[in-house]
Amino acid sequence: MKRMIKRSLKWIIIAVIVIGAGYMLYGKVFKSGEAEVVMEPPQVISFPVTQETVTSSVQVKGRSQYQEETLVYAPFASKVTGWKVENGGQVKKGDVLFTLDQSSLKNEIAAAEAAIRKAELESELNAFVSQQEDESAVPIGTEAERLKALAAEEATRLNNELNQVNTQIQEQELADKKARLRTAVYHAPATGIFLYDSSSERPQTVTDNQYIGKIVDLNKLEFIASVGEQDIFRIKKGMKVQVKMTAMKELTLNGEVTEVSKFATTTTGQNTAGQIPQFEVVISLQPDEHLIGGLSLSGDIETMRKENAVVVSSMAVMHEGEQTFVMLDKGNGQYERQEIKIGLETTEKTEVLSGLKPGDTVVLQ
Repeated sequence: MKRMIKRSLKWIIIAVIVIGAGYMLYGKVFKSGEAEVVMEPPQVISFPVTQETVTSSVQVKGRSQYQEETLVYAPFASKVTGWKVENGGQVKKGDVLFTLDQSSLKNEIAAAEAAIRKAELESELNAFVSQQEDESAVPIGTEAERLKALAAEEATRLNNELNQVNTQIQEQELADKKARLRTAVYHAPATGIFLYDSSSERPQTVTDNQYIGKIVDLNKLEFIASVGEQDIFRIKKGMKVQVKMTAMKELTLNGEVTEVSKFATTTTGQNTAGQIPQFEVVISLQPDEHLIGGLSLSGDIETMRKENAVVVSSMAVMHEGEQTFVMLDKGNGQYERQEIKIGLETTEKTEVLSGLKPGDTVVLQ
């Protein structure tokens, strides 16, 4: 694809040169009514061979979003007795966000404590009665009486185990209720901006585990970009990214790839399946006063960099089958074809691995 683009650009430049030369020739040929044709030497465009840093990049687009969002849920079902935060208000970790009515939960705790105490007293009474029966029991005479006594002892043992299990369950439920009661005055779990759920802003009653809103850390944002399958394997974690905002094109932000998805999403396209696979790339962003969530962003992910590479303009590089060559300027208007071996290619520069050296000049005729 890159070679097709470069060839198209070359032919455009050649066409411009030919048209310009034709116009100059027309002016000279028909000057003062003379029919004499004055031939101009062919014009060429020269490109120097240099040694510099060359990079390859992948262009991506997407949106900014806040990296850390702490969701807030109601700890239990109750009436809200007071709100302490406004929508979009700044909160610090530990600040009170809202207070829930505690009366119903306190009644449930009292009832649970009473049930547990009742079970304990019944257990103690049963143990006392059993002890008295054992002390007053007459010696067992027959085999049937002995078996009946053993069955009664086993039933008592199983009943005691069942009571212990029920007591443990009740105690755990009681502990959960007391833990919920401690959250009736709900404190912010993080620092940031509090945003209500749009469907239930400042509700007067809440259900158990109802979503209320979120706390957003405005200092930590990330760039969520989509990449096609032709580029996804070129992108790795840790690669540097130059990011630009659509709203402020003159502003450049620095970013770094932190995550590359291994699972594709799809968008409607023109391929045979009707879907174009896209992969999500997460890019961390440095804080900036102009950067907020939801902005349209574009970025250049630097996938490769070579220092002190021998490069030439991609416009001057020709391809013929498996061969790659340039027209080397030998001086005194002499040009010859020079085959080269190339490495990294970009739209502007091509790395030359062999065949040219810094200081050479190539031309496009």
